[in-house]
Amino acid sequence: MLIEFIICFIAGIGAGLGTGFAGMSAAAVISPMLIAFLDVPAYEAVGIALASDVLASGVSAYTYHKNKNLDIKNGLVMMFTVLMFTFAGSILASLIPAKAMGSFSMAMTLLLGIKFIVKPVMTTKEKMMGVSAKKRIIQSVVCGIVIGLICGFVGAGGGMMMLLILTTVLGYELKTAVGTSVFIMTFTALTGAVSHFVIGDFPDVPILIFCILSTLLWARIAAKFANKAEPKTLNRAVGAVLVVLGAAMIIVKLVK
Repeated sequence: MLIEFIICFIAGIGAGLGTGFAGMSAAAVISPMLIAFLDVPAYEAVGIALASDVLASGVSAYTYHKNKNLDIKNGLVMMFTVLMFTFAGSILASLIPAKAMGSFSMAMTLLLGIKFIVKPVMTTKEKMMGVSAKKRIIQSVVCGIVIGLICGFVGAGGGMMMLLILTTVLGYELKTAVGTSVFIMTFTALTGAVSHFVIGDFPDVPILIFCILSTLLWARIAAKFANKAEPKTLNRAVGAVLVVLGAAMIIVKLVK
């Protein structure tokens, strides 16, 4: 029980910081940790990670919304598009090997972290709001299609793809991008968690509770810090968290 608590707590630290700072899916951190160190079956590990993601993303989204760093209108448009096209992308997933799926998320996390450190996102809210509402909705639909197809195709990387596209393609200010990302991830994680628990067996309860509580705690801490930080500081913090998590996931995969 003590070993389970320690592993879940450490996994929750990585997942919570990734969620609160960068809108990253907890599944990218918790799943490989549970599989590698606690021998949790892969399907069950993903279900636990998604369940942990629901509350962590929800609390983070609330914190960003409270600080006026959340675009709910376009977030909803993108969310529904992502959900629809994730199903289409999953049909294509059989065309690539499983190892390539996991490697995509890990490499993307590491590279995106380096990107935020080397080339920070310094877009202001004023500049972000300069785009017309109609154009933003169209962009949200198109980007939602791309994100959904990629998520369904490789089975991971949704949070990273959203953060990348929101900041580079849609020109979102970083805090609003992260806030919108965790808002979307709250519902996608809930859908995924319910599906896993309905289709598979109910997961190990102590591991589930430990992961949920640890992820929730650290996501709350990260989100509060992120909303108070200066843009340049936040970029560096997001970049550092992603680089460390990306490197850690690669190491865990090698250990496994």
